[in-house]
Amino acid sequence: SVRISLENVMALHPNFPASPYAPLVPEQRWFPAAEELRGTAYEKLLPPLVAKIRLEIHAWRHQGYPGSSPTSRALLRHWFETDHLTENGDHTLSPFRYYFAQREAVETVVWLHEVRGDRDKYDLIRFDASGAVSSGMFAEDWPRYVLKMATGSGKTKVISLLIAWCFFHKLYEPDSALARNVLVIAPNIIVLDRLRADFDGLKIFFNDPVLPPNGHEGRNWRDDFQLTLHIQDDVRIVRETGNFFLTNIHRVFLGEMRDPSLEDDDLRDYFLADAFGRKPAGKTTDSKTDLGEIVREIGELVIFNDEAHHIHDPRMAWFKSIQDIHHRMLQKDGRLALQIDVTATPRHDDGAIFVQTVSDYPLVEAIHQNVVKHPVLPDAASRAKLSEKKSVLFTEKYDDYLKLGVEEWRKSYAEHKALGKKAVLFVMVDDTRNCDDVGARLEKICPELEGAVLVIHTKNNGEI
Repeated sequence: SVRISLENVMALHPNFPASPYAPLVPEQRWFPAAEELRGTAYEKLLPPLVAKIRLEIHAWRHQGYPGSSPTSRALLRHWFETDHLTENGDHTLSPFRYYFAQREAVETVVWLHEVRGDRDKYDLIRFDASGAVSSGMFAEDWPRYVLKMATGSGKTKVISLLIAWCFFHKLYEPDSALARNVLVIAPNIIVLDRLRADFDGLKIFFNDPVLPPNGHEGRNWRDDFQLTLHIQDDVRIVRETGNFFLTNIHRVFLGEMRDPSLEDDDLRDYFLADAFGRKPAGKTTDSKTDLGEIVREIGELVIFNDEAHHIHDPRMAWFKSIQDIHHRMLQKDGRLALQIDVTATPRHDDGAIFVQTVSDYPLVEAIHQNVVKHPVLPDAASRAKLSEKKSVLFTEKYDDYLKLGVEEWRKSYAEHKALGKKAVLFVMVDDTRNCDDVGARLEKICPELEGAVLVIHTKNNGEI
C-alpha cells in the first residue's frame, strides 16, 4: 500500500521539522501552493489573520512573553518550559511534553487577549493580511478566537490549558476581564462523550501537568483550583464562580417560552414572572434543571465550542444562544468574557474560512509530524483493476471497491496489531440511504467485521 504524500502536492518547506515538539518557524510553515510562490502568495493563501499573528507570537515567545501578567507568564513557563513526568497505566513514569501546535494555540489566545488587549472585531481586523476582511464579516460583538487544529492533534488539551488560564487569571489578576465560570459546548452526544472521558472528575487537569504545584512562583495553584463540574442536566450550583458546565448544544437553547397571560389557567406565572417572562425558581420546589437559564444568570463566563465548524451561520440557534447569553450579561453591566472555538475545518458552507481564525495547525503539517493517523491507499496496480458494475444497487455497483478495501484493511490490521495499534477501514458513502446497505455488506463479505461496523449518518452540515 502507498501512503498519501500530501506534502509533495503543496508546499511543505524542506526544513519543516518531523517532530511535533519542535518549534515551528513562521517562514517554514505549510501553505496551499507551490514552494516557489512562498515569497509572494504565503500571506494571501493562509486564513487572513494567521500570517501576521504567527510572526508576532514567534517574536513574543523568544523575548520571554513581555507584556503578559505574572499569572500568564507563570503558567506558560510551567506548561512549556518545564520538564514533566506523567504516570502510565502500569504506574511507571514517562516524560511528557505538549505539542508545539498546542503551545502556539494557547500562546496566541493569551497574547491577543492580554498583551494586545483585543476585545472585538475591530482589534482583530488589524492583523488582516488579505486586504479583504471587513467588520461585516464578524457577526459577534464580543471577543471570539477560532483555533484551527487538525483532528487528532489535541484540541481537548488546548481547551484544558485555556480553562486553567482563564480561572487563574480571574483569580489572581486584579483587573482581569476573564472568568472562573466555563461553558464547554459539544455539537452532539458523540463529541460530548469524548469530552466527558477527559474532563470527568476533572482528571485531565491533574493527569496532565495543567496545574502547577503549590508554591510555583508564589501561588498555591492546586489548592486554589476550586472548580465544580456540571455535566448536561446534572447541575448543582453552590457558588457564583468556579463552575464548569459541559454540555451538548441543545441544552443551551432556551426552551419554547411564551409570555404569561391573564388567560392562563394558572396565573402564578403571570403575577410572579420577571421582565423576561420567567417565574422565580424555588430552590426546594423546582426540581427541573434548565441549563440554558442557569448559564444566562451567572455573572461571568467564558465559552468554549468544540467542533465549532457547526457555528457557520449567525442565523443558527447555536450562535443565537451565545448571542443571547452575551446580551443577558450586558443587561447586568457585564459581558461574555471570551468565546474560543476549536475545529479542524472552520469553514462556511461556501468554503470561506472563518475570519476569526487566529491560529492554524493544518492537516498536512500534522500528517508530516505523525500526529494524526495516516490514510493508506491501495497501490496503483490494484486500483487499475477496479471497475464499477452496472447496477442500481450501490453495494453491487462498487463491489470491487469494497472487496479491495477489506483486502487492504486485513493487511494493515496485521501490521498494526504487531505494534499494538488498530487499523480502521473507513468507507464514505454518497448518501445516507446507501449507508446501511454498505454496513451490512461489509459484515457479510468479511467475517472479522461482523458486529464491528459503526454506521454513522451525517447531515450536509456535518451534524451526526
